[in-house]
Amino acid sequence: MATIYITRKIPDIGISMLKEKGFELDISPKDRPLTKRELLKALKKKPYDGVLCLLTDTINGEVFDAVPSAKMFANYAVGFNNITIEEAKKRGVTITNTPGVLTEAVAEHTLALLFAVVKRVVEGDTFLRKGKYKGWGPELFLGEELQGKTLGILGAGRIGGRVAEVASKGLGMNVIYYDIKQSPEFEQSSSATFRATLEEVLKEADIVSVHVPLLPSTTHLINAERLRQMKKTAYLLNTSRGPVIDEDALVVALKTGVIRGAGLDVFEHEPKLSKGLAKLQNVVMTPHTASATKSARDGMAKLAAENLIAFFEGKVPPNKVS
Repeated sequence: MATIYITRKIPDIGISMLKEKGFELDISPKDRPLTKRELLKALKKKPYDGVLCLLTDTINGEVFDAVPSAKMFANYAVGFNNITIEEAKKRGVTITNTPGVLTEAVAEHTLALLFAVVKRVVEGDTFLRKGKYKGWGPELFLGEELQGKTLGILGAGRIGGRVAEVASKGLGMNVIYYDIKQSPEFEQSSSATFRATLEEVLKEADIVSVHVPLLPSTTHLINAERLRQMKKTAYLLNTSRGPVIDEDALVVALKTGVIRGAGLDVFEHEPKLSKGLAKLQNVVMTPHTASATKSARDGMAKLAAENLIAFFEGKVPPNKVS
C-alpha cells in the first residue's frame, strides 16, 4: 500500500484508519508547524505516494517538486488557501479537504465570541481577578442585549448558515446576509434577508460575522473604508481566515471608536498579532481554536484518512478540491 508523510500528528482515529488499510506512515515528530526547510527536507527522504498536510503548511510548486512521486495531498482543514491549486493541477496532483464536520464547532465558537464581546465577559473577568471589584454598580460593564438586533452574515455557507439559524431562532435576532449569489436554503433556515451588496449589510447590521473563504477577492474584504461604513455601535466577528480583515485598519477602528468591538479567532499574520491589538479591551481573541472540539478534530482526521484511502483504492476522494 501507499507510503504517506504526515506533517504533524493528527488525532489517532485517522492514523488508525490508515494503518488498518496497510498504509506506511511517517509522521513528523515535531508538535509544531514545520519550517519551509524542514518540510522540504522531510519530503525528499522517500518517494512518498501521498502527503497529509495541515493549514499551517504552505504547499506550493516548490513543495510539489520536492516530492514528485506524491500525487495526492490531503489537507487537514476546510479551507485550502495554504495550497497553490494551480501548481497542483499542472502536476496532476489531487487535493482534498475536510468540510462539514466542523460546522457546529465553528458556529458555536462564533456565538461564544459574540456573547463574550457584547456582554463584556473578558473585561469583567479581568476586573475581578485584579481585585478591582468593590460591589455592584448600576453602570458597571454595561453590555448589549441581542434580541431584536440585526446580525449581518458575510458568506452563506454551512457555518454562516448555522450561526444565522441559531441567532434567528434561538436569540430572536434579525438576520441579513450577503454572498456572491442568493441562497434560498439559507433564507429558509434562518428567515434571513438577502442584501445585494456587502455595503448594505455593513451599514445595517449591529453585528457583522465573517464566513468567507480566503481568496484574492476576499483578502482585506474588510478594510478601513468598509469599517467606516459600519455603525459606531457595531461589532465585528471573524472565524474564517485572518487576512480577510485588514488587521491594522481594525486596530485603528477599535482604538478610535469607528466600531464598538470585535471577536476574533483568526489573525492576518498568525501567530503574530498586529501592533496594539492585544492591548485593546474591546476585542476578545482566541488562538484559532474555533474548531477545537474532539468531535470536530476527530471528524477532520477521519475525512482526511477517507480521502487518502479512496484515492489509493482508485476511487474519487469524497472531498476532492482539484
